[in-house]
Amino acid sequence: MQPRVVTAALALSLALLLLLGACNGGGDALHRIQSKGELKVVTRNSPTTYYIDRDGPNGYEYALAGLLAADLGVELEVKSAFTLDGLFQLLERGEADLAAAGLTLTEQRSRLFPHSSPYYRLRPQVVYVAGTRRPLTVDELPGRKIVVLADSSHVDELTRLRDEGAAELHWEEIDGADTMELLEMLDTGEAELAVIDSNEFDVQRSLYPRLKVAFDLLPDQEQDMVWYLAPGADNSRLQAYIDQFFLRLQADGTLEQLRDQYFGHSTGISRISSHTFNLNMRNTLPQYKDLIRQVAREYQMEWQLLAAIAYQESHWDPLATSPTGVRGLMMLTLPTAKEIGVSDRLDPLQSLRGGARYLKNLKRRLPASIEEPDRGWFALAAYNIGLGHLEDARVITQRQGGDPNRWQDVLERLPLLQKSSHYRKTRYGYARGVEAATYVQNIRHYHNILNWQDISDNKPLPPLKVEDYLPQVLRDTNLSAL
Repeated sequence: MQPRVVTAALALSLALLLLLGACNGGGDALHRIQSKGELKVVTRNSPTTYYIDRDGPNGYEYALAGLLAADLGVELEVKSAFTLDGLFQLLERGEADLAAAGLTLTEQRSRLFPHSSPYYRLRPQVVYVAGTRRPLTVDELPGRKIVVLADSSHVDELTRLRDEGAAELHWEEIDGADTMELLEMLDTGEAELAVIDSNEFDVQRSLYPRLKVAFDLLPDQEQDMVWYLAPGADNSRLQAYIDQFFLRLQADGTLEQLRDQYFGHSTGISRISSHTFNLNMRNTLPQYKDLIRQVAREYQMEWQLLAAIAYQESHWDPLATSPTGVRGLMMLTLPTAKEIGVSDRLDPLQSLRGGARYLKNLKRRLPASIEEPDRGWFALAAYNIGLGHLEDARVITQRQGGDPNRWQDVLERLPLLQKSSHYRKTRYGYARGVEAATYVQNIRHYHNILNWQDISDNKPLPPLKVEDYLPQVLRDTNLSAL
């Protein structure tokens, strides 16, 4: 009888194990995700990762995670963490399948969490306020008030440098997941220096034109950015799938296109231009913001884009007039104004409506083969240089083996419209291609500053702690001693 009892018990145990295996996908993370039809991703709320704008969720990491979910044929569920420690806690507890949050690869993290292959590289940089003493090396950091994000890889690097005796370093760790908090502390004088990843500073520096890079914390070194996976489960197939996914996106140009879409606007603008824009954004824009919003709603476009175009055209001056007779907020020519029904180019409402209508018309007339978001950049180029010259640039692009439907490829060839060896072979001849390229990139830059500012103004606050509800007299009391 005893062997029979043991056999029955063993059979019951095996049945339970099989049942549990069926419930969790046999411990295989990829199978579990596809069976449930849901990919759970934890990220952080910041301009370089994930944020909510007028159209809903957005951001570089959100876009990448969305592509992965679509590739897997599942829905994407996003959880946002307000601190890096909180992000990894969610991952450790299995409340997310992976963390896609602009995270660098560190030795400590890799011991605790499986990770993908790198999909981006960046440099940790020391940032300072222009006009103050600029440190040039790590040896010049002691005695300065330095801030870093708590639980970030920068804490590990500073600790390593201190332990190796490079300098007697001290720093303050700030709880949070958005480097904008560090930049705010620098801008308001609460700190002297901050350590920030290069991609995050590039995107946000336009909001803080007084801030500059002092030096790279790790000279001649770049850090790998990776996705981290939840520990415990069998992640080998999921890890391999993500690695192949990144390889495919790299091969077909999608990764580069996404980087250009979210970060491509951050270069090419001088610090003085950014400073001037920020002054105008605070002092002049409020006078026309409601009007811009109204027209943007009428023409179903982002108000930030319309505002950026108006700034590039006139610096939000409704009486602006060029030597060639172009006038108004949107700097319309007289023939264009007549074509789109604008009788008074100096009337702000008429000018905004005329500019929005003209841009929509240009966008509609572009070849159907040009898709968004590139279609929008092509329309802006046509607003500046005309559809004919834009088509010439597309022809040159195709002749040189580029993609005439891809903005980045055409952007590189626009300056060739000023070279006789090229424009003599085009239908419409010479054009100021450099100006058109700069025009579009400037608008993208201003558009994103306005977006980041809007995101910052409407950023969700982290959850309150119990003590935040208490009166100050109770906060100052040691409750554990009562």
